[in-house]
Amino acid sequence: MGAGHAHKLYRHGHSPVHGLPPHTKLAAVFCFVIVVVSTPREAMWAFALYAVLLAAVAYAAGVPAGFLLKRLLIEVPFVAFAVLMPFVAQGERVDVLGMSLSVNGLWGAWNVLAKGTLGVAASVLVASTTELRELLLGLQRLRLPPLLVQIASFMIRYGDVITDEMRRMKIARESRGFEASGVKHWGVLAKSAGALFIRSYERGERVHLAMVSRGYAGSMPVIDDVSASRAQWSYALTLPCAALVVCLLGWML
Repeated sequence: MGAGHAHKLYRHGHSPVHGLPPHTKLAAVFCFVIVVVSTPREAMWAFALYAVLLAAVAYAAGVPAGFLLKRLLIEVPFVAFAVLMPFVAQGERVDVLGMSLSVNGLWGAWNVLAKGTLGVAASVLVASTTELRELLLGLQRLRLPPLLVQIASFMIRYGDVITDEMRRMKIARESRGFEASGVKHWGVLAKSAGALFIRSYERGERVHLAMVSRGYAGSMPVIDDVSASRAQWSYALTLPCAALVVCLLGWML
């Protein structure tokens, strides 16, 4: 998978959560999300308990609440969609603060917000405690198609390469006195975007030729193989198992 690759979501640490093999964490989060989605939306107390479970995991991993909350801003578009649901949904209406809202829309908004927030929070916790390279190794260990793993690996690496190229081009423009301030400068930005595309395409061709010259035949060599003990699997699956108990109670009560 190549050398280690740090990312902004990752928070370095030596907690028990950091030390778990990546595929156990991925499996645990996947099971947790399935359980959360399967929970009836009327069981509001269950979602509060899910949040407590995630808070416990964050505490064990040493991830501060502020760090986690900042990363949750990625779900803002979904929040905006959920806010609109009570206004546009059909069915029985109820007056709230002088506004006529749909009952089904309110339940739908709560359903999206609660389950979406919990799912994003769980994903952020995994990203905060697992390096990207380890995530890719975990996906490979879980038997994800090798081609998809390679595509994800290239996307991660070339995303940073292209971002860095954009930064250098921006510095070059600003050093020549250019500052985008209106529609009249769109032409310059469009030319920069075209140049960035050409440079990225040429770089990709050079990298592909270098890989082929080194024996690449459609699959990447496995440099590090990760394995998990029964105790590590038990520790990782504590979260989804506890969530499953809450889900079952939510359906019975």
